[in-house]
Amino acid sequence: MTDLPRPPSLTLSGKTALVTGASSGIGQGCAVALADAGAHVVCAARGADRLADTVAAMQAKGWSAEALQLDQNDLQALQATIETGNYDIIVNSAGLARHGPATETTPEDFDAVVSVNLRSAYFLSAYAAKAMVKAGKPGSIIHISSQMGHVGGVDRAVYCATKHGLEGMVKSMAVEWGKQSIRINTICPTFIRTPLTQSTFDNPERAAWIMDKIKLDRVGEVEDIMGAVQYLASDASAMVTGTALMIDGGWTAD
Repeated sequence: MTDLPRPPSLTLSGKTALVTGASSGIGQGCAVALADAGAHVVCAARGADRLADTVAAMQAKGWSAEALQLDQNDLQALQATIETGNYDIIVNSAGLARHGPATETTPEDFDAVVSVNLRSAYFLSAYAAKAMVKAGKPGSIIHISSQMGHVGGVDRAVYCATKHGLEGMVKSMAVEWGKQSIRINTICPTFIRTPLTQSTFDNPERAAWIMDKIKLDRVGEVEDIMGAVQYLASDASAMVTGTALMIDGGWTAD
């Protein structure tokens, strides 16, 4: 009888995950996806009310989840969270965008976007990898990046700069931590319909630009991200690190 290969498992039973930016949008979708796969999910965000609502709704579904109010820019609090959490999976979905012409970018806007999108992402990764090595176990670190980490966009110079930087950071960290069985990857969505992106969709010129670029002829939904985060968090992606998983409807295929 021929020995057949064993299909990979997407189960996350017995795993503990931290998801930042988990109170709404893509981060909330990531938290739900991991919990549905069996992980205990610590949902972190700055705002307490929406975070509590998210966790209550998850618990009502029978999933294992808890809330953690956290400002990711507070590196001391971030480090303490990682060191005491014993996490197997980290999903960083916290992000900030202040779009506008590059000639009108203020130093304050630049610093704010870089602080959230790159600085905190860098140290979150470093703290997580150090804790995983100390615990002597493999881990998966996942950053919600963007298709804008691979292309340019109108009024998005600062945002693109942070996402391009994030992509390079992840590749370097993958090289550094591979021998410790710590995987680090990015998910790069196109425009996803969330409350934060609605103003862009409401602009006819921007909406036309988006639809012209997306080859699948529709915008993304939060549900389009959920399978990707389950995959990268699970053993099904055991040979995947330093990679950007494009969920862009073909935007970057040109």
